[in-house]
Amino acid sequence: MTNISDSNPRIYVACLAAYNNGYLHGAWIDADQDADEIRDEIAAMLARSPIEHAEEYAIHDYEGFEGVSVSEYAGIDSVARMGAFIAEHGTLGAGLLEQFVGDMDQAETALQDCYHGQFESLADYLEELTTESVTIPEALRYYVDWQAMARDAAMSGDLFTIETAHGEVHVFSSR
Repeated sequence: MTNISDSNPRIYVACLAAYNNGYLHGAWIDADQDADEIRDEIAAMLARSPIEHAEEYAIHDYEGFEGVSVSEYAGIDSVARMGAFIAEHGTLGAGLLEQFVGDMDQAETALQDCYHGQFESLADYLEELTTESVTIPEALRYYVDWQAMARDAAMSGDLFTIETAHGEVHVFSSR
């Protein structure tokens, strides 16, 4: 279920006082740690600023978020929560955040309560589910259109998938 990216989620936090005075000053900070630890690293970066009494910062870059956007002024609690979720679940976690437009609560709930597993396709999941619960006579087995069942399930909104690699989809019920 876990597909860890090449790099852990991290953010580049820049000192705005330095930036506004023509200096590039900031630090790369791991985003998959406690929000207070991130704040401590930001405070330490600001304390080292070439501009005295620097207080304001912005996120000027990020990596390892598997395609999920991090805004310049995202809240540190939100960044830490997303970073930890993506560090733990990799591409699957990022796909869930995209599915639920960044709503961490929905992404976590889907993973805990609505996850059916990893399959080559939604059709493979439906075939496995059906054959485990219903005996299909061998003479009829080749007439079942698993692809059509998968299309109907996706179009109805009953199921959705997150593709993490070619031939690797994770199936979720929509509740």
